[in-house]
Amino acid sequence: MQVDLFDADVADAWQRGIFLLPENKKWKNESKQLRKKAARVIELLSNGAYEKNKDVKKFTKEINEAGAKLKNQIKQQCLAQLSKGKILGLLGGDHSTPLGFIEALAEKNSSFAILQIDAHCDLRKAYEGFTFSHASIMFNALKIPQVKKLVQVGIRDFCQQEMDVMRESNGRVKIFFDSDMRRGMYEGATWKNICDNIVNSLPENVYVSFDIDGLEQYLCPNTGTPVPGGLQFEQAVYLLWRVATSGKKIIGFDLNEVAPGKNDEWDANVGARLLYKLCNLTGLSQSNKKKVETTSIADELLIEKESSD
Repeated sequence: MQVDLFDADVADAWQRGIFLLPENKKWKNESKQLRKKAARVIELLSNGAYEKNKDVKKFTKEINEAGAKLKNQIKQQCLAQLSKGKILGLLGGDHSTPLGFIEALAEKNSSFAILQIDAHCDLRKAYEGFTFSHASIMFNALKIPQVKKLVQVGIRDFCQQEMDVMRESNGRVKIFFDSDMRRGMYEGATWKNICDNIVNSLPENVYVSFDIDGLEQYLCPNTGTPVPGGLQFEQAVYLLWRVATSGKKIIGFDLNEVAPGKNDEWDANVGARLLYKLCNLTGLSQSNKKKVETTSIADELLIEKESSD
């Protein structure tokens, strides 16, 4: 209720129409039950009893089967909406949730890239035995032939296996590490320069996958796996705006890992504002036939200043 509907970057954004499908309570309840079993598996793994306990194989199999079922149901729901000409955004949940959506987009688009804003690479193979783990979403997405490129921004927590996936991808995976971007700016590069490089690495069709922990931790203190560093809110919005006005088409997006705290709504506030920008800029990109000149209020103020000077 605190998000104003006026958007300085997109004229009359609220008139474009945004609709939210109801939450699936059946899946919510099943998730709660499976989460307990996943926690048990992780506990056994941490205690070194992973191989000896009979529940590990049973629970892991049950969770993986449920993950496949959820993926397929999401895919069918998304295909139904895409067939109606809708522009879709998916809200998690953890970052494992959009795989079915990405598969649906692959049936409607011959090729596209994923622009991932995240603290983590999510390129682990069946992390802790869970095929559809949130730490494995991009490993699974790369199995989709239509995903021609994966461009990751803000990465600052990763393992050797994930670096191997990047190095063996022959350029299919491009990572803009948080530390490299910050060092570049310390040495004189601008955020505009960096965004130019990111945008230029993308093909015409782009799917945006946004994990809220890609932002600085103070913006999402209650998210599940926060990491020091990250993008400022306006840095993220500027990057998305540059993509939307570059002539490239955002064909869909997801926003995941938003976890409101028990005593405050700060994460939800930030997440809702980011969601609204994602909706508006996705719509803007699809209404552009070609690259458009920037038309934000900031540009108008700059023009006015230069005129008065």
